[in-house]
Amino acid sequence: MAPTRRALPHEKGEDGILTITAFEGAITVRVLEPGERAFLFDAVFQTRHRHFQGAPKPPEHFHPFQDEYMTVLEGTLIIEVEGVQHVVKAGDPEFTVRRGVNHRLYPPRRDEGPPAARAAAEEQDVIRVLLSGEQTSKQFKLDLVFFENWYAYQDMLVVQKARLNLLQVLSMFDAGDSYLTLPRWVPFRAKVSRIAGVVGGRWIGGLLGYQPFYKEWTTEWDIACEKMESSLFLRRFSDRRNKK
Repeated sequence: MAPTRRALPHEKGEDGILTITAFEGAITVRVLEPGERAFLFDAVFQTRHRHFQGAPKPPEHFHPFQDEYMTVLEGTLIIEVEGVQHVVKAGDPEFTVRRGVNHRLYPPRRDEGPPAARAAAEEQDVIRVLLSGEQTSKQFKLDLVFFENWYAYQDMLVVQKARLNLLQVLSMFDAGDSYLTLPRWVPFRAKVSRIAGVVGGRWIGGLLGYQPFYKEWTTEWDIACEKMESSLFLRRFSDRRNKK
């Protein structure tokens, strides 16, 4: 059966807090009131879930306009910054990844990293982390709209075994203030990556029909439409009629 765009399970509790589940329960996210930040998520990773077993690390990337913040509430998390692994544990102060810095985060692995990380990989079942991002006036930024669509697309890759499409990735990343980290030997690699995101993702991707956001995956569809309407190449995907 061909992969289809399916919304991630969303459930609103009696307290009014939205919970989103991805990868068949491997990750659950509670969407909290962000205050002065662009978003605030309480994310739980079930590290022994089958979708985490043998999974590759997420791609290195950077955000030109937003700092990103992580506070580990339970377990141990690896935050890799410019190739250096930082072992962050519950009780440690908030970890800040500055704008423009190459990074990625993932559960500790048994086969690499410092001893504390390897021990955590053997012992822990759950990682719980507060994830938030700096507010910005930019339309394309890290926020709920971006994360819903990015994780729904990843869910389609992992659960439905869809083939990864680079233009789709570039389109989504560009719309979320996110750009892939290129090899160190690439001259002006940050600038080249941003150009590739805009030209490949927004311009060429938009002309070929790749959207950064999809109705099926988006709770705040009007906000997604407003974002797409800000680009000549994406405004045709804005449709404020019936969301579902």
